[in-house]
Amino acid sequence: MNARFVPTALLLGNFVIGTSIMAPAGMLNELSRDLGVGIGQTSLLVTLGAAVLCLCSPLLSWATSRMDRRKLLCVILLVVIVTHLVSTLTTSFAAVLLLRLVMLAAAAPFTPQAAAVVGLIAPVERRSSTIAYVFLGWSLAAAAGLPLMTAIASRFGWQYGFVVIAIMAAVSCALLAWRLPPKLHTPAVDLKAWGDLFRNRLVQVLLFITILQMSGQFVIFTFIGPLLAHFTQADPNGIGIAFALYGIGGFLGNVAATQVVGGLGAFRTSLLSTLSVGTGIAIWAASAGHYVWMVAGIFVWGLGFAAANSMQQARLVAAAPAQAGSAVALNTSALYTGQAIGSAIGSALFVQAHYLATGYVAVAIMIVALAFIARSRHA
Repeated sequence: MNARFVPTALLLGNFVIGTSIMAPAGMLNELSRDLGVGIGQTSLLVTLGAAVLCLCSPLLSWATSRMDRRKLLCVILLVVIVTHLVSTLTTSFAAVLLLRLVMLAAAAPFTPQAAAVVGLIAPVERRSSTIAYVFLGWSLAAAAGLPLMTAIASRFGWQYGFVVIAIMAAVSCALLAWRLPPKLHTPAVDLKAWGDLFRNRLVQVLLFITILQMSGQFVIFTFIGPLLAHFTQADPNGIGIAFALYGIGGFLGNVAATQVVGGLGAFRTSLLSTLSVGTGIAIWAASAGHYVWMVAGIFVWGLGFAAANSMQQARLVAAAPAQAGSAVALNTSALYTGQAIGSAIGSALFVQAHYLATGYVAVAIMIVALAFIARSRHA
């Protein structure tokens, strides 16, 4: 077996999962128009989806911990394929929402289990670098997958975007079925470990920081397309460029963070990354109505978003090294909790036409996140 090909197949799987989770943010206008519902209601595809991911990520990681990893990952991708294809056959918002929630419930354990598989197949000395390689799939989903979905939806319709996701999922499923060894089993998830983590004060603070970081960003992120169109009359090409710069910034920022964290440490790198996110959102808010400056703010924001998440993972592992897997699973739930809260706040502001307020509310939440990061040094 080609040892490097399995991580590549897992990277592609993460790319598919990441793109499918983020896709509605890039096609919110098209979904709203074709399904006959308002932007606020359409955003439930993100808000309720994040809530499902939050609940199902730890629960399904526990419930499926004894399954063969190859079967589990392939079944997840098969659900992604079927739900996206069936969604293209309906014009009912309720049906699309239901199918998406089913898909996300199934997809929730994919990324944690992909990381667990790396722990089984990669040599100890290459494990960290291999995990980082597999997680590039998420950065690429933001840098390439989301702009691709925006471009396809604006030109051909959101249904074609869903078909492309299904095709990519089929390729990933085939590669994993072909290359991933059978009968791979990870240690069963111990629920007691989660209880121990919840009693760890530093872990509590770090999980709360993750919720704040994601809440602040998703007040705006879900509505980037409609807000850019409102403030600057940006067309689909302009919105696609904004998403591309966000993803490119995330990729570059994450690479830079891995280079400097050894010298600065995870705490300082986390602080700088979150400061970049807050600064970018502040630029966005202050320059509302000026496309170039708003997009510049998105790029600065992007430089910090992936790096901030990576540093949170690193700090959690350092806080509870014996329970690293459980800590990462809980942080994944915190990520999705923040997404749900931020999207709900953003939706409430958007439907009331408080468009300008979204940016300033997001900035306020990021300031609180920075304060808690500073406090976490002494936790």
